[in-house]
Amino acid sequence: MKGALSPFRYTLAPNPSEWLMSRTESRARARSPLEQEVARGYHLLVQGRIDEAVELGDRLAATHADNAHVLVFAADAGLANDDPPAALEMLDRAITASQGNPFLKIKRARLLVQKMRRRAGVRALAAEVAAQADGNGHLYWQLGDLCYKTNLQADAIRYFEKAHALVGDHPGLLYDMAVARFFSGDPERAELDLDRTISVAPQAAQALYLRATLRRQTQERNHVEDIERRLREGFRRADDEASALYALSKELGDLDRHEESFAALAAGAAKKRATLRYDVADECAAMQAICDAYDAEAMAAPCAGHDEEGAIFIVGMPRSGTTLAERLLVQSGVVTSAGELSDIANLVRMAAQQALEDEPALVPAAASLKADFAALGREYMRGAREGAGGSPVFIDKMTLNFLYCGMIRKALPKAKIIHLVRDPLDSCYAVFKTLLFNAYHYSYDLDDLARYYITYHQVMRHWHEVMPGQILDVRYEDLVTDTENQSRRMYDWCGLDWNPAALEIPEGKTVFASASAAQVREPVHNRSIHSSRRYREQLAPLVARLSAAGIPVPG
Repeated sequence: MKGALSPFRYTLAPNPSEWLMSRTESRARARSPLEQEVARGYHLLVQGRIDEAVELGDRLAATHADNAHVLVFAADAGLANDDPPAALEMLDRAITASQGNPFLKIKRARLLVQKMRRRAGVRALAAEVAAQADGNGHLYWQLGDLCYKTNLQADAIRYFEKAHALVGDHPGLLYDMAVARFFSGDPERAELDLDRTISVAPQAAQALYLRATLRRQTQERNHVEDIERRLREGFRRADDEASALYALSKELGDLDRHEESFAALAAGAAKKRATLRYDVADECAAMQAICDAYDAEAMAAPCAGHDEEGAIFIVGMPRSGTTLAERLLVQSGVVTSAGELSDIANLVRMAAQQALEDEPALVPAAASLKADFAALGREYMRGAREGAGGSPVFIDKMTLNFLYCGMIRKALPKAKIIHLVRDPLDSCYAVFKTLLFNAYHYSYDLDDLARYYITYHQVMRHWHEVMPGQILDVRYEDLVTDTENQSRRMYDWCGLDWNPAALEIPEGKTVFASASAAQVREPVHNRSIHSSRRYREQLAPLVARLSAAGIPVPG
């Protein structure tokens, strides 16, 4: 899973490359031999024949050093080969060859973001590219997307609005604006954008789902009949039908029509699961391999690490209260959210790959123990601080980092780790009922979900055993019923001075890039405690699996 900012962004935004001839134009005339070679190279990438594509890209770039099309293909081959430096070199050459093409500048900036250089020069580049826009709405759109991905939501909205003035009501653009407004605390305008999205693209069911999540639906103001009508009329894509069913489930649940809500949810989850190629056993085995490698002996081995303060990791299952914990810390006024970063996972993966070149017999988890953890921690802090705008104290709320607590401890011995713990059935149900699009594939099947949750539970028990006293557990139920005392615990753990402002509702301008962005702006409430018990009968197989694994599920 990649650490995208949002579970809502996935298919609508185009990737315009208007400096290239369009496909229609390309088909309208015979391709030159060089164009045919580039097309063959992309076909190799699609087939997964990466080494052949890289060899072809290098050969073509050597003989056609001033051809931007060739150089961009060589860059794409380098990226596919997990070689960002080579890709960056080719992109720089392509920009020169194309006389500073603005779309290629954006592509370069996206590559820098992948290399954890998030905000370095993004605003300056955006201003430079905007000066080249010359009424090009797609270029403004891409600028907005770049700012969105670097968590510069106000800038993203500004560029999206410029694009809208030129492009008009393109459904992908409207949807992107809605997501940025949603995260920025403007659900009313987000809903207007989504209404227009659905009006011009009736099959855009992900917009139905996002609209349903913007607020609690009421008897007087909901979209149940509209969604039901659209489902009767049918969707061309199974993914869209699944999204519409999730939207219907959310709205019916808000209206206390719980049996109908779960029926729609179960149908949507089954429809979504059928579109995925995924084996939870593989993921659980990889999680167990981490525990096997990072045993008590490995964790006790001396390791210098990077001795820098300021990182706070909030980990746990998705929808376990991590965004609320983040909000309470950000309200201190001295802590900034860096979002949900995949940096730790990526850095560990790269270190393991490097070690495997020398010792290919190792499993990846064991190979990662060969990492230079001080260098890993230093690189993490550099990239994460950029994502947090240079803030001395920041939060990385990638929940999946629960897998990497041992690596975090070795690389960043002064980092603070907070683990959100929630009632097992509530936790599983909260994940099951949330459409997370391209993330968390285990969430669409109760058996997959049970197996994953059991393994997660074992992983966290392992970390507590091999690094005792290094992780603060915060129970969601305590956080919403005894908010001040639990907040003080987190403040003490992180070495922060208590600020009563933590208990205030955040201002609209505060960005929360999370599926919980709507709930986190509400007063703290306890209505979600044991919300799963309404569906205990439907969730009985899940309860049985958890109980058999020794995880109690209170009545």
